[in-house]
Amino acid sequence: MPNIVYGEPYSEMDGDILKKDYGYDYPDGLDLRPGSKLHKKLVNEVLERARESHNVIQNRFSSWNLIDQVLTTYALTDEEEDDLVNEDSRKPVTIVFPYTYVIMETMLTYLVAAFFQDPVFRYEGVSPEDMVGSKLLEYVIQQHVYKTKVLLNVHTMLRDSLAYGFGLGAPGWRVNTGYKTIIDRTIFGTEKFQQEAVLFEGNDLSNIDPYMSLPDPNVPIHEIQKGEFFGYLDITNYMDLLSQEKDDEDLFNVKYLKHLVSKKSSIYNLDESAREDKVKGSRYVRKGWTSTTETDVIKMFIKIIPKDWKVGDSEYPEKWEVWLAADNVIIKAKPIGLNHNLFPVASAAPDFDGYSITPVSRMEVLYGLQHVLDWLFNTHITNVRKAINDMFVVDPYIVNIEDMKSPKPGKIIRTRRPVWGKGVKDAVQQLGVVDITRANIQDSAFIMEYMEKIGSTGDNMMGALRKGGPERLTGKEFEGTQRGAFSRMERVARIIGIQAMRDIGYFFASHTQQLMEEDTYVKTVGLWPEVLRGVYGDISRIKTSPADLVVDYDVMVRDGSVPGGNFSRIWMEMFQVLAEHPELQQKFDTVRIFKHIAVNSGAKDVDQFVRAIPMQNEQVMENVDKGNLVPFTGGVA
Repeated sequence: MPNIVYGEPYSEMDGDILKKDYGYDYPDGLDLRPGSKLHKKLVNEVLERARESHNVIQNRFSSWNLIDQVLTTYALTDEEEDDLVNEDSRKPVTIVFPYTYVIMETMLTYLVAAFFQDPVFRYEGVSPEDMVGSKLLEYVIQQHVYKTKVLLNVHTMLRDSLAYGFGLGAPGWRVNTGYKTIIDRTIFGTEKFQQEAVLFEGNDLSNIDPYMSLPDPNVPIHEIQKGEFFGYLDITNYMDLLSQEKDDEDLFNVKYLKHLVSKKSSIYNLDESAREDKVKGSRYVRKGWTSTTETDVIKMFIKIIPKDWKVGDSEYPEKWEVWLAADNVIIKAKPIGLNHNLFPVASAAPDFDGYSITPVSRMEVLYGLQHVLDWLFNTHITNVRKAINDMFVVDPYIVNIEDMKSPKPGKIIRTRRPVWGKGVKDAVQQLGVVDITRANIQDSAFIMEYMEKIGSTGDNMMGALRKGGPERLTGKEFEGTQRGAFSRMERVARIIGIQAMRDIGYFFASHTQQLMEEDTYVKTVGLWPEVLRGVYGDISRIKTSPADLVVDYDVMVRDGSVPGGNFSRIWMEMFQVLAEHPELQQKFDTVRIFKHIAVNSGAKDVDQFVRAIPMQNEQVMENVDKGNLVPFTGGVA
């Protein structure tokens, strides 16, 4: 049975949704009960924007499907190949030569090395009194990154950006509630009982599938904040939404969903991707499983004028968050209400052109060469398969044809009765086979070389030395080619850092300052251990309250380099000259120069080797007087 479409008569079963009243208290006294005039307006407004966006995005699906097939390294077989496999599973069929996959893995490896460094997000105080607070903020957010496994979502975002042209991440705030065991000690003994409590609160990151994204088609993908809306489809289930409604006061109307026969969106009837075609995955699962109550929710951030939408009195735009479940029921509608006043979405589009809503990805640029590579490889395999299949010209009057057809080794071929005793000469003759595809393998190497050049992933990036030539590879040649390859990859990483990582870092800091309610403990490690020990004493953990983190900060964007990527012997030679001349030592900071060389040589955390020199009380007071250190109200462990 189809979903309800407002403006058309309800079916008898779906009509129950209008007869029920679950007694919800809607925000600001708004009438958001299903069937109300305001509810219908919100449903139509969300669906209109979702359909307009999807009509634009879906034009790219066919191209993305080709990339999905390339990256899953298989090709669909035709009926002839299916029959071949059924006869003898050892015989090869058409495949995708996985070189695009290799190039993407190489690029991902570099990006992971560039961004997966501790701390992932770095902050610096704007004024002297903000310096310590910004470092505590950095430590708190780093704990969130570990506990919510943010780096896994960052990896998915990076992969999407290379495969589809853009990757999306949605920063959020997670609050996990549960039970803690409490020990009550009295003069009569100890008693153990459970108490409901907040087990964790902190930042997390969710991925948005490009196939299910709903951006404003009037703005480029790297300028999401300039659009009038941004949405995406979230595939969840009824039970999960009902559990969220219990703990989240912003959700409502979820109980009405059980009266809908179908809880899927009309915009996405099937999984549009081709990631799981080979294993008949989610594209086919969504056709009719009944063991799970799958529910599609369109989550949309919209700039609205409250007075025009009848949800307020303001005549100026506000950013609202609206959730539409199953195309029929509004389950959330409220101002975003975040301090940063932005759509909480970050996009990474390293190959953007500055104008397109769906830029061409690096993998799409390689698809033409990949297609030629597959053809060269598969035609050669086909020719070889033809050669080893033993093509014969047979006189059927002399030889039993059925015995000839048997693929088993050591077979016995019988002659027919009329020629018994007359010999078998000239009964069977093998056809000569000429391998006209012998040069295909050499041509394939030529194609792969240019794929590497286009993808910025030469042999040195893949961990292989230069091939060919009688002369040996010199150290200077290796360093020069490595620097050239790293420079191209640094551009990609730096663009992603400016576009996505900076935004995510800003969202995380803003959410922490606004939404954090519980005290937490942070380790005194990293770049500022001595300063923190000078304020709090020689301790391993510092108790941090939400008030300690309310400071002005700047998000520090990484430069796209990786540890060891900028190694240069010139720095080593200059350091040796510096160490031998006292006059230069008076002008230059030798310790900082040594750290710079160590980091560029591959050291991940040089500060862990620095001797801890506790600050004397006089030094602490002197720095407090100068404004470099500010005492905090938070306690210590």
